[in-house]
Amino acid sequence: MDRLRVKEAIVVEGRYDKNALSQVVDAVILETAGFGVFKDDERLALLRKLAASRGLIVLTDGDGAGFVIRGYLKGAIPPDQVKHAYIPDVYGKERRKRSPGREGKLGVEGMPPEVLKNALLRAGATVLDWEETSTPKGGVTMADFMAWGLSGVPDAAQNRAELLKKLELPEHMSAKALLAVLNALYTRSEAEALLKTL
Repeated sequence: MDRLRVKEAIVVEGRYDKNALSQVVDAVILETAGFGVFKDDERLALLRKLAASRGLIVLTDGDGAGFVIRGYLKGAIPPDQVKHAYIPDVYGKERRKRSPGREGKLGVEGMPPEVLKNALLRAGATVLDWEETSTPKGGVTMADFMAWGLSGVPDAAQNRAELLKKLELPEHMSAKALLAVLNALYTRSEAEALLKTL
């Protein structure tokens, strides 16, 4: 199955959801860390930034906890910047788990790829042609990160930390995640200019 190139950033609850979704879409995918987003102002600031620049699709599990997280994001981000994708109620358990969840429903990670794809399409995801650019808005690469001192050099971690602070992004964000965010928010020349201000 071909992966969909989606303009909007997509937010899911956790890493297993992110792994399942990355098989279906080529997009910026972020996690709420479950209820962690409630106490993480930096993560919420990042979600707001992405929602304002490219739109956000919320794809949480269909259980009560998923709806609590969805409701929180619904109140924290302007409604015109958010789309909501819903998965159907399918009862069972994910392969990695010993027993089903409290409500007995499969989450995002347990959904077949076609179901996830359809959920995004029904939510109104903006699907891009292969000729269009989705993630690399400006084409910043890991080679740029090395040239700019953000990866592969002794002070890379400190340099990334300064950039993350300036951008009001989570301090524990990996270089790969930072690359995706820079490409989602800035052109290559804008990102380079931003680094010169540090």
